[in-house]
Amino acid sequence: MPSPTHPKIWHSKYALAELSRKDYIRLALTTLLLSFGFAMFHLMGSVPNSVNQSRSVLVWLVDRWNDSGISMGSGDYSHGFLVPFASLYVIWINRDEFIRAPKKMSYMGLGFVCLALLGHYMGVKIQHARLSILSLIGLSWAIPFYLFGWQIAKRLIFPCSFLIFAVPLNFLDGLTYPLRKINSQISVEVLQFLGLDVKQVGTAIYGPPYNESASLKLDVADPCSGIRSLTAMMALTAIYGYLVLQGIWRKWVLFLAAIPLAMAGNIFRIVSIGIMAEAINTHIATGIPHDYAGFIVFGCAIALMVSLSFFLKKDFTFGKKA
Repeated sequence: MPSPTHPKIWHSKYALAELSRKDYIRLALTTLLLSFGFAMFHLMGSVPNSVNQSRSVLVWLVDRWNDSGISMGSGDYSHGFLVPFASLYVIWINRDEFIRAPKKMSYMGLGFVCLALLGHYMGVKIQHARLSILSLIGLSWAIPFYLFGWQIAKRLIFPCSFLIFAVPLNFLDGLTYPLRKINSQISVEVLQFLGLDVKQVGTAIYGPPYNESASLKLDVADPCSGIRSLTAMMALTAIYGYLVLQGIWRKWVLFLAAIPLAMAGNIFRIVSIGIMAEAINTHIATGIPHDYAGFIVFGCAIALMVSLSFFLKKDFTFGKKA
């Protein structure tokens, strides 16, 4: 017999026979509006007719998730496939709250629906697919807000906002070069502490004579900047903090820690490759070990994230002494 605190996956209260006439009408309207929205974003997208012969912003988005070319930094958003499923999972585990929440049509929600549609219109006019995708995310939140009210809308803020992590945000590319310099500088200091004779030259790491003729030479290129792991870590810390931590400040601390966590994992990768290059040779170290070191980077970052979450779970309140 299941525990009262862990309800069964299905319950009689979820049955359609338990729904009122108003619930049927709201569900029908929600389905109709979402279907209309899907058709509008799929058939009247803001993408030039050059991506698989389709103007669909949805096709464009999936193509960006699959993109492994230079334009998108070698698949930096391949985690985008998992983001919608994570959002749906958050809604599912909170399904009882959605069912019990009072429902009332809100005309403020209708205003947000109009704003989202206006955003898509602007995206079409200026041929900006990202603006259309962000508008689609806003519409997925605004329609339930309009039909079911604020109590439903506020519970959808996190799962709908989380969908932003599936959108390629190119402004992060501006962080690539600064991150390369910081990562190479810290890696050089760690390698010097470990006894290796290396120096930083720009974003590269050289052994004696500290130029291109050196036997130990590592270039911290764009894929090694940490942007790829940073975007994925931001999504992971957001969902992990939401699921396991109590208190809004703890969730924000873990989320903001994604930046140093991703950098720490990437520095570990550079240092380990530098040690291998010194012990064996640069050619071997920058071959297969370099290509598969990304798993080590993300593994280290996840381990640090879990450790930080255990620390944040501690009770920092101190009671009065007897």
